[in-house]
Amino acid sequence: MTDVRHDGPAGPADRVLAYHRRTKHRLDRYAAGPDHLDWDAQPAPFRAWRGTRRYDLPRTAAGITVPWSGLGAPRAPAPVDLEHLGRLLQLTSAITAWKQYGDSRWALRAHPSSGNLHPTETWVIAYWVDGLPDGLYHYQAQDHGVEWRASRLAAADTLGLWLGFSSIHWREAWKYGERALRYCQLDMGHVLAALAYAAALLGWRPRLVGMEHVAMAHCLGLDRAEDFAGVEPEEAEVIVALHGDGTPPPDWDEWSGLPARLDPRPLYDWPVIAEAAAATRGPLPAAGQWGGEGAPRTAGPDIAAAEVILRRRSAQAFDGVAMMPAPLFRRLLASLLPGGAPVWAMWESAPRVHPVLFVHRVEGIAPGLYVLPRSEAGLTGLAAAMRRQFEWTPADPRLPLYRLLAARAERSARTVSCHQDIAADGAFTVMFVAEFAAPVAANPATWRHLHWEAGMLGHCLGLEAEAAGWRGTGIGCFFDDADHELLGITDERYQVVYHYAIGKVVDDPRLSTLPPYD
Repeated sequence: MTDVRHDGPAGPADRVLAYHRRTKHRLDRYAAGPDHLDWDAQPAPFRAWRGTRRYDLPRTAAGITVPWSGLGAPRAPAPVDLEHLGRLLQLTSAITAWKQYGDSRWALRAHPSSGNLHPTETWVIAYWVDGLPDGLYHYQAQDHGVEWRASRLAAADTLGLWLGFSSIHWREAWKYGERALRYCQLDMGHVLAALAYAAALLGWRPRLVGMEHVAMAHCLGLDRAEDFAGVEPEEAEVIVALHGDGTPPPDWDEWSGLPARLDPRPLYDWPVIAEAAAATRGPLPAAGQWGGEGAPRTAGPDIAAAEVILRRRSAQAFDGVAMMPAPLFRRLLASLLPGGAPVWAMWESAPRVHPVLFVHRVEGIAPGLYVLPRSEAGLTGLAAAMRRQFEWTPADPRLPLYRLLAARAERSARTVSCHQDIAADGAFTVMFVAEFAAPVAANPATWRHLHWEAGMLGHCLGLEAEAAGWRGTGIGCFFDDADHELLGITDERYQVVYHYAIGKVVDDPRLSTLPPYD
């Protein structure tokens, strides 16, 4: 086993900034990762809990008839029962299809994941949920059921339903090495956005629960060292309330089950990941004012919203030809602004991540480099941090969209996106630029939250594109400082944390698509 040691600075903010610098991809070298991959030894794609009870969940999400165009309309909350819990999880974390090529077969999920590796685990805390005994459960996407983990002897007085999320870092580190923690956090953002869309269809309003990391890990049973002896640990990320006030129960009286090991013979060790994870534990961002222009959700297609979510895929290739209609382009960008998507009713923090777009093929929009500041602070800060030569010409009468530079940008988009054609062949590609050094110094946990926010933004774009017959894909591999050089960013006030591309998909005829569950 290769052991890469890292002696970092003492303070949490210093450690996470050092990790971020250390894990940048550069034009002359990539971040530290494995020398080779043995695909036959890939970690198990699902974690099961052995020796405990299982409860099957109904798979009836396809029966939800709310149209995509009506997603933002108010609706009466659905009953809190086993069927609607099953619908929520089906639209948030379940398998949506299997792909097969020759003898290889892999699952697609309701939310995308870097490398389709899915490091995020989902937990259910239920009280007085009709059809399910009270307790803590692990959600098992492989067969769409829950595995009982714990319960309390004292019954709760009122209805309560929470979802918890954790990350298994090794799922990403197996393939991506030291950069894996970034991808786990981007995935967490996609998962939170998927949950917000699913809850909106049920008339439920998710709320992030502010808990100390120690208390959250204890609540989810992730601090039970005896249970995780010899298996990959899980890092507590966040708990989201669907019903019930305050935090979930802090303690459990009875426990059951042990987690299965995912990789019996790991070839590498990346201790810097655990160091950075520990440095980024901290409070959730405070609620804040957006301070910019809103964009109430505009009418979209009449296709059922559940169908859009269940058919969502990550594109592997675009055609390099299709022109995106201007109204669709505006609708995609509007989803990133307050009121534009269900996500922003859950994520109440002032925006700190702003899209910079390589526009390639959009009707009525000259090819070039554009920016969509999502707040007044973002507009002011980006204008001060980026190239003085940028023109900052208003580019849309209804959106805070500015043209920085008119030029064909396909080659630049491809180059900074690790030379990937998909960044050049779509309608547009986004660099998500985060307000970085100052907020991370004030609260190192912000580093996680910036990646969550970027993942949420990508998810909004992907679902809006899917609803209109287009498709999106996340690009986690990009040359960090080449991005910054292109934008004229010379310090760490701002950093690019994610790329995302939208286009007309080219399907691979060699792949078969199979149903998610027998």
